[in-house]
Amino acid sequence: MNAEGLITDETGAQRLIGYVLDVGQQDRCARCHLSLTDQHLNRHGVLHGGIATAMLDNALGATASLTVDPEGRAPFLTISLSMQFVAPARKGAELTATGHVVGGGRALLFLDGTVRDADGTLIATATGVFKRVPQDRLAPTERKDA
Repeated sequence: MNAEGLITDETGAQRLIGYVLDVGQQDRCARCHLSLTDQHLNRHGVLHGGIATAMLDNALGATASLTVDPEGRAPFLTISLSMQFVAPARKGAELTATGHVVGGGRALLFLDGTVRDADGTLIATATGVFKRVPQDRLAPTERKDA
């Protein structure tokens, strides 16, 4: 992670899709940024729903992580994710998926998220439930106590 809190090329999915994960904002809400290319479009020439879903899953999961880890790297599992697709996005659009914690407790967190283009147009929304991966389930190199 660089000084601005940007995470790039960390996972295979991130490299495949090409988004940048921003976990360095003061509001502790993670953001996924993506510039749409032909690779992200469906057969109708607009953003594929699976790409929007992956962006929101990552933004919400990283936002959950920020509740316990200032670097946003504590692993959380997606328990459920519900998507709503609102408007199309086309090639060249600059998209941002943002997560927000809306509730939860020790075991589960509830989050909402949005995907918007650069002019603020709402593209998609999501609600999700996330659970922190127990420390005893992590590899020794991933544990905070290791």
